[in-house]
Amino acid sequence: MTELTNSPRPIGSTSFADFTAISVEETDNLCTLRLSRPAVRNAIDETMVDELHAVCGYLERTPKVTIIIGSDGVFASGADIAQLKERRRADALRGINNRVFDRIAKLPMPVIAAVDGYALGGGLELVLAADFRVSTPGAKFGQPETGLGIMAAAGGTWRLRAAVGEPLAKEMLLAGRILSGEEAKAHSLVSELAEPEALYDAALDFAARIAKQDPLAVQITKSVLAMPLSAHPQVDDIAQAVLFESEAKFERMQAFLDRKRNK
Repeated sequence: MTELTNSPRPIGSTSFADFTAISVEETDNLCTLRLSRPAVRNAIDETMVDELHAVCGYLERTPKVTIIIGSDGVFASGADIAQLKERRRADALRGINNRVFDRIAKLPMPVIAAVDGYALGGGLELVLAADFRVSTPGAKFGQPETGLGIMAAAGGTWRLRAAVGEPLAKEMLLAGRILSGEEAKAHSLVSELAEPEALYDAALDFAARIAKQDPLAVQITKSVLAMPLSAHPQVDDIAQAVLFESEAKFERMQAFLDRKRNK
C-alpha cells in the first residue's frame, strides 16, 4: 500500500530553482506548490502562470498528488490588476489563466487546494480547479470581477456553479457575495476546515488518504469522472477492462481476501 513520505526536497528539475512566483517541493508521491508573491498578496501574474505551466508539464509526466497553498496568510488575492488593466481583446482570447487552470484540473492525480486568507477572483478560480479544498474558518472566497468591469472567465462561471449550485454562484458572480471558510464548508465548496497553523497538515492528511488508494485506479477514475454523460457507460467498461488486468488489482484483492480469511 502506498504511503506518503514526509521529507520534502526541492523538485528534481534545476529550472524550477529559478522560480520567483511559486516554490515547489516534492517527495516520491507528493508535490507541494506554494504561491509566493507576498508583496501583492500572491496576485496571479503571467510569471506565476508560466511557472504553473512548467510544473504541470512535470506532473503530467510524473503524476503525483499535489497540494497548492498560499503564503503569509493569503492564498491568492486574484489576478494581478496592474497587468489585467493593460490586457485587451487579443489577450482575453489567449485565455491566459483559463488555460493553466484547465491544465491543473486535468492533472492525472488529484490536486488539493489549502486556503487561508483571500481566495478572490483568479485566486478562487485556481481553487476551483483543484479536486479537493481545505481551508481555515476565516478564509474569504469570492468572484468580484463584475465590480472591475470584467467577468470571471477562467472557470468561475461554470466550476463555481458546479461546486455550490446556481443560486449561490449567481450571488457571488453578480452581487459580489464573499463566503467565509465556514460558509464555504456549509455549501460544500470546502471539504474540511483547519486552523491556520494546522492547514498544511490537514492537506497532508487528505493527501495521505488518497495515497492509500491504487494510483492507477485513482488516475483512471479521475479521468472517467471528467467524461461527458454521453461517454457512459461505454467508457466505464473500457476503463474497468484496463484495471482488471493491472497487477495492483490482483495484489490488493488477494490482500483483502487474506485479511478476511485471517479474522
